[in-house]
Amino acid sequence: ALASPRPRSGISGRAQGLLREVAAMAAWLSSATGPMTTHFWGPVANWGLSLSAIYDASMKGPEIINERMSATQVVYSGLFVRFAWCVQPRNYILFTCHTANVAAQTNQLRRWADYKLETDPVNAPAQLQNLGMLAGGAGTALVASLVARKPILNACMNMGGPLKKIAEAPAGPFYIHFWAPNFKWALSINNLLDYDRPTDKISLSMTSALTLTGTIFMRWSFVITPVNYSLFFVNLVLSTSSGYHLCRKIKADYL
Repeated sequence: ALASPRPRSGISGRAQGLLREVAAMAAWLSSATGPMTTHFWGPVANWGLSLSAIYDASMKGPEIINERMSATQVVYSGLFVRFAWCVQPRNYILFTCHTANVAAQTNQLRRWADYKLETDPVNAPAQLQNLGMLAGGAGTALVASLVARKPILNACMNMGGPLKKIAEAPAGPFYIHFWAPNFKWALSINNLLDYDRPTDKISLSMTSALTLTGTIFMRWSFVITPVNYSLFFVNLVLSTSSGYHLCRKIKADYL
């Protein structure tokens, strides 16, 4: 008797698996947060913040650490962790990159504190105390705002008129869509305060990352829901002020 033909189910199964993988890849490429959209490249650019801190911690000395900027980024990224979870479409890339940045910038603060205590033991305790007081004040303000949010929101809703419209605004002052973008002003303020910072104490990787993320997020602010004009303006100032320091650094080191 003739031998029965070998079943083709194995080949068919592999082909179907490959087709499913191709279809999944195509669906991701064209998805709402895929690489054809700003929802992908904006958060990817934000990975530059944490990666630059990791790079500086591995390759550069602690003398270039800007403790005020690192502390600001810890709070800023903490707010954006929540923002990434609430924004639509929900952005897991943005969520993970800011989680990583909280850890990376905290490590930079630890390195800065160790460096100061070793090289300037007389003045270091006072500097650490000042930074701690600023952090404590920021934490107290954050807790107080969370506690007071619901009562004030309800009061504004009951008053009606303009106050009710403000309370109902999805990107208004009672929601993370307002506070996370507007806290980004603190990054720009740090840049302005450091307008004459010696270039040998400027991190090339960090200023590059801040300039890039500010530029891309200007576009991203118009494609998220709700559209966030405050996010646009704060990133315009951030990209400009960071670009200023980036140009200073490049001119001093390479031109």
